Amino acid sequence: MFYRRLISSVAMLTLALAATAATFAAGSTTVIPTNTVNTDRKNIQVSEPLNLAVLVQDDLISQVGNELGVTRDFIRSLPSGSRVMVGYITTGTLQVRQPFTADLDKAARSLRMPRSSTSASAYNPYVEVIEALRSFDANSKVKNAVLLISDGLDTSRGFDVMSSGHTVDLERAIKHANDRNVAVYAFYAPAVGLTSRSRLAASYGQNSLNRLADDTGGKAFFQGTTGFVTFDAYFDHLRQTLNEQYARAS
Repeated sequence: MFYRRLISSVAMLTLALAATAATFAAGSTTVIPTNTVNTDRKNIQVSEPLNLAVLVQDDLISQVGNELGVTRDFIRSLPSGSRVMVGYITTGTLQVRQPFTADLDKAARSLRMPRSSTSASAYNPYVEVIEALRSFDANSKVKNAVLLISDGLDTSRGFDVMSSGHTVDLERAIKHANDRNVAVYAFYAPAVGLTSRSRLAASYGQNSLNRLADDTGGKAFFQGTTGFVTFDAYFDHLRQTLNEQYARAS
């Protein structure tokens, strides 16, 4: 009986990982190489104004704090007419550090170091994403977008690998984003909990971020399931993606 259960568990995990891989292959995820730099993307600027909510999960590993500089640079580089909101996804709430403002420097300066502690774990980032989405005007003539910096892992109802990419609140977040014409772009980074220790948990979170991005017209970016490098390549690819989408829409 024990061996039968063990074999069944292994099979279930294998299927979950295979499903995750298939979703990444079919979706809009960009896997950023960790050992190459594409100089062609350097100095690319976003070409059109943007209403952007930058949401940072508060329990991400401390290395994310090293990326505040490049994140501030991205906010300040947005074209005139852009508006930015900054919020932190923490235990049970969305902490809005800066409501939507056209003062891009003020928005950039509102970024702070993540707490990088399990005491700040949200257990489910998508509830706070939904809260942030309520701040958007669905009829805006300027593109609406969320930049979600998160591990994507929803453990609010337990860690069920078979529901990867299909949790209740993820489905709700997708619906709310589409109702308000908001595209979600996601930067994956591990949290101090499961996703910094378990490749399976990291894959689960990435799968969910990919689903959120793919189903709202955005894109998810990650650098594999282990370790953490920088956001430089993420922002280079994000700028290029936004400009390509603007060009297709015009």
